Amino acid sequence: MIHKILNDKPTRLFVILTAFFVANALIAECIGGKLFSLERVLGFAPHPFSLLGEHGLTFTLTCGVLLWPLEFVMTDIVNEYFGPKAIKRISYIAVGLISYAFLMFYLAIRIPADTSFWVGSQKDSGVPDMQAAFTNIFGQGMWIIVGSLTAFLVSQIVDVWIFHKIKKVTGEKHVWLRATGSTLVSQLVDSFIVLFIAFKIGKDWSYQRVLAIGLVTYTDKIAMANVLPPLIYFIEKLIERYLGHETTTQMKNAAMGKVNE
Repeated sequence: MIHKILNDKPTRLFVILTAFFVANALIAECIGGKLFSLERVLGFAPHPFSLLGEHGLTFTLTCGVLLWPLEFVMTDIVNEYFGPKAIKRISYIAVGLISYAFLMFYLAIRIPADTSFWVGSQKDSGVPDMQAAFTNIFGQGMWIIVGSLTAFLVSQIVDVWIFHKIKKVTGEKHVWLRATGSTLVSQLVDSFIVLFIAFKIGKDWSYQRVLAIGLVTYTDKIAMANVLPPLIYFIEKLIERYLGHETTTQMKNAAMGKVNE
């Protein structure tokens, strides 16, 4: 029986998508502590601007934004072929494993470091204290972790709901519309939940600052949401080639039939 399950192509596809979904979410959380200048990446000098009374704003983003758009592409793909129940399950798995990872990071930080060699081993590379570096990279604040995980889970649920609402109207047509529409709304939710929990509650930022920075971050997500639909079309073509037209049609119909489960 186990060989039959492992040889089933839709099962293989689900395992692959789930593995990528979870790995991508975990990596995004791990690299989210680094900030970069979008202007410099595009070859421009940063030009600070004001928004809602907040001054000195630039398009300084977390490296996590490089991967989170792919997470919503995977969400739409799983939605398309396996339905909302499946995406909710793998979202819960992702949150559980990310929480586990942060727990392990915490324990690794607390374990006494080797001071005879390791702590000063990278002085020549400009890192005088490896323990401090390790702590600062992996030791994200509790409010940031709570905000990020809450935003991820809520935005996933919103994405699933909107995706299927649009698909009920459009049917198999306009993949770009349901993919872009669901991502735009879910990313709006994601942007403000994480900032509100991590920085309004955790750091006592003003609502004005949370709103201003949230709008700057969301601008980048809008751009990404409009760039990614061709990738969804490409992945769907690969899946249809792998599973066959008849199987993919049956899976899509079954996925829509599970909207209310």
